[in-house]
Amino acid sequence: MRNTFTIAGKELTGYFVQPVAYVVLTVFILLGGWFFFAMLRQFDEMVQLVQMMGRPETLSQMNLNTRVIDPLLHDLSIVLVIVMPALTMRVFAEEKRAGTYELLLTAPVRTGEIVAGKFLAAAAFTLVMVALAWIFPLILMVFGNPELGVMFAGYLGLFLLALSFVSVGLFTSSLTQNQIIAAISSFGILILLFVISWPAEAGGGVVWALLKYLSLPEHFSTMTRGVIDTSDVVFFLSVVATALFLTQRSVESARWR
Repeated sequence: MRNTFTIAGKELTGYFVQPVAYVVLTVFILLGGWFFFAMLRQFDEMVQLVQMMGRPETLSQMNLNTRVIDPLLHDLSIVLVIVMPALTMRVFAEEKRAGTYELLLTAPVRTGEIVAGKFLAAAAFTLVMVALAWIFPLILMVFGNPELGVMFAGYLGLFLLALSFVSVGLFTSSLTQNQIIAAISSFGILILLFVISWPAEAGGGVVWALLKYLSLPEHFSTMTRGVIDTSDVVFFLSVVATALFLTQRSVESARWR
C-alpha cells in the first residue's frame, strides 16, 4: 500500500508540472462556465415569458435543477469525453517513450500497485476538476433555490463517469508508447460507450436491454435526476474495475517480455 501511495504522490505532482493538465482544467471550467451562463440566461428568458403570459401554474413547475443543472451536467460529460483522453494519454505512454518504463517494471513493486498508484493520482486530479465545477451550483444557491440533494447526486454521477473515463484512458495508454494513439483509442472507446445503445433504440428484447445497460449516459442520466441507484453506482465501479484489470494485465505482460 505504501508503494501505491508513493507512486500516486509522484504522479499527482507530475500533473501539476505538466501544461497539458492545466489546459485540460482550463478548457473544462471555461466550457462549463459558457454552458452554465447560456442556460441560465435561457432559463431567465423563459421565466419572463411565462410571467408575461400570466401562467403561474407553469412557472411553479419550472426549477433550476431540470432547466440548468441537468443539461449542464450532460454538457460537462461530453466535455470530459474530449479532455480526459488528453489527460490520461501520457500515464504509461510517456514512461515508455522516455525509457523509464523498464526501470519501473524492474523495481520491487507489484504491477497492481503501479496501476493503482497511477489511477489514484488521475482520480485525485479528476476530483479537483469536478470540485471546481461546483462553483456553478454555488452561484445558483446564492441567487436561487435549487435542490441540493439533486445537485449532489448529479455531481456524484459526473465524478463516477469521469473515473470510468480515467480507467479507460489508463488502459489505452498502457498499450502503446505513442500518446496520440493512446488518446485517439481512448476517445473512440468512450464514444462507443456513449452511443452503444443507439442502434437498439427502435428495437427490443434481450439485445436492446443489454446495449442499454452498457450505455454510460443511461446510468448517468438517472443520477442527474437526483436518483442514486446502487445498480448505477455498481455499473460505474464495474467499468473502472474491468478497465484497471485489463491495464494490470497489459503492464504485467510487458514485464515478462
